Formats: sequence, C-alpha cells, structure tokens
Amino acid sequence: MTPFRTLLRYFLGGCLLIAPLAATAQDYPSKPIRMIVPFSAGGPTDGLARSLAKSMGEVLGQSIIVDNRPGAGGSIGIDAVAKAAPDGYVIGMAHTGTTAINPHLYPRHPYDPRSDLTPITPVVSYTNVLVVNPKVPVNNVAEFVAWSKRSDVKANYASGGNGATNHLSGELLKSLTGARLDHIPYKGSAPALVDVMAGTVSAMFDIPITALPQIRAGYVKPLAVTSAKRSSYLPDVPTMRESGVPGFDEAGSDLWFGLVAPAKLPPALVDRLYQAALKAMQMPELQQAIRGMAYEPWTLTPVEFKTFMNVEYEKWAKVVKLSGAKVD
Repeated sequence: MTPFRTLLRYFLGGCLLIAPLAATAQDYPSKPIRMIVPFSAGGPTDGLARSLAKSMGEVLGQSIIVDNRPGAGGSIGIDAVAKAAPDGYVIGMAHTGTTAINPHLYPRHPYDPRSDLTPITPVVSYTNVLVVNPKVPVNNVAEFVAWSKRSDVKANYASGGNGATNHLSGELLKSLTGARLDHIPYKGSAPALVDVMAGTVSAMFDIPITALPQIRAGYVKPLAVTSAKRSSYLPDVPTMRESGVPGFDEAGSDLWFGLVAPAKLPPALVDRLYQAALKAMQMPELQQAIRGMAYEPWTLTPVEFKTFMNVEYEKWAKVVKLSGAKVD
C-alpha cells in the first residue's frame, strides 16, 4: 500500500469515529434530561435547581426533570451523577460541600470530584454571615472575639451539623483569632437559628436567604460576611478581612452551586450544556428567582470551573483538618 493510500485510510477511519460523536451532539438532547439535586425538595437548593432546569429546558427544547436524592450531606446524589452514563442525560447540582468538603469529611467517600465528575459551570455564589443574639454585647468581630475570651463568659456558636459550612466557618474563625467558642451542632440550620434568636446560643454563621428576614426584624445582629467581597444583600456588613481577620476569605469561604456531569462526557455535549446554562442565566425569570433566593449569579467556562474546583478541594481540606470534623 502506498504511503498516500495509508494516510487516506487512517484519515477516513478517523472520520468514521468522529461522525457518531458529531451526530450525537447535533441531535442532543433527543429526550428529557435528569438533573439530580442532592438535597430534599422544598429547600433553597431545590428551588434554585427547579428554576434553572425550567430555563435550561426552554433553551435546549427538552424538559429537564429534577430528581431529589438527599443524604450524606449531598454526597449520595452526586455519587449517582458520578456513576451515570456520560451521555448528557444525567447532570447534577453540586455545591461546595459535595465537591470540596465531603471528600475530606467522610472516611469512605464514594467518589473523587476531581476525576469522577465533569464540571460544566457554577451558576451562583453566596456567603455565610456571622450573626449574634442582640443581647450579646458586641458590635463587630473584634469585640465578639474579645468577649468570647472573657473568663465570665461561656460563648458558643450553632451550626447545621458537623462538617456543614457554617460549622467550618466557626472553626476557621477560632483558628485565626483564638476566639473561645464551643460548637453546638444541630440537625439543620433552621433550628440552630431559632436558638440563636432565643438567646440559647450566642452566635452562628448562616446564609442570607434565611438570615436576612431575622436581621431586618432585629432578632439577630450581623457582624461580618465570610466572602471575599461584601454581599449585595448586606452592603453595610463588612467582610471578615475588613473586620481584621485576614486569611478568612483565602481559606475557602465563598460558597457556590454549579452544574456537573459524569466523567468522560464528550466535549461537544459539555459545551452544549454550558452554552444552555449561559443563555438560561440571561433570562429575566431566572435572574429574578436567583435574586429572590439571595444568591449572586456567577458562571465560569468548564475549564475554569475545573481549575476552581481543584483549588477549592485543597482549600477546604485544610479547613476540615483544622476542625477535626469527621462523619462516619
């Protein structure tokens, strides 16, 4: 066989391999897509996912069905995504905990987010805000830390449970400032906030969507947000860095939700989902829903998101180790 014919043979063979992939991308999606949400129906994550699924479905011309798979801090749902076929018909709503915290928290974690998932794009970012009961005699973080160190004070903070982001935010504050705070874990952030309002617990870190109504009503007092920049929903509340706690934002304090798919999803399908998410994020209805949940719209390219997720993985590993938190 002549060299020319050999080259032609390899070229035609390559075209035959590429053709099915091109056809798959062109025809996709030809049936409904399943979006696995790793938390219960009715919560903030579920509300965000359903709004996003509706808008993305309109862009793609196919319905996106939300499938709630709660448990293990979100890991059960994202594990189902990781184990699904990489054909574009199963995607998941991941978040800081499912990809950056849980792998270090659970000794036998079922998936590695760095190798078992395909990042598509984040969709929102958000923050924790440190709030205290109004009777705690402080007005800023420095005063709160000093108050916690007094010999006549038994200061504590509540969280939604061991390993939750608001637990780790508290442990990070203790590490960076030497604050003396006992951790009191609850089965969810809602009952924790109730006890902070009642004065049973001194403080907690909470997300704006649930903290804002209580802040406005005067039931809790905000001291600082954990994000690198001030929250647009709490513009008068300083960041931890502005409050004299440098390094807090560098340790992994900006929280987020984003879309992921199984590993080895063909690049053409990754781009199709990414572009659909971008178009959906421009829709006024989705923008209004996101603002109503006190989230900040935020996207990255799939490559940028992968890099970001890897950095987050390492950052939160240090915070989890610092806290000593483990979940069997």
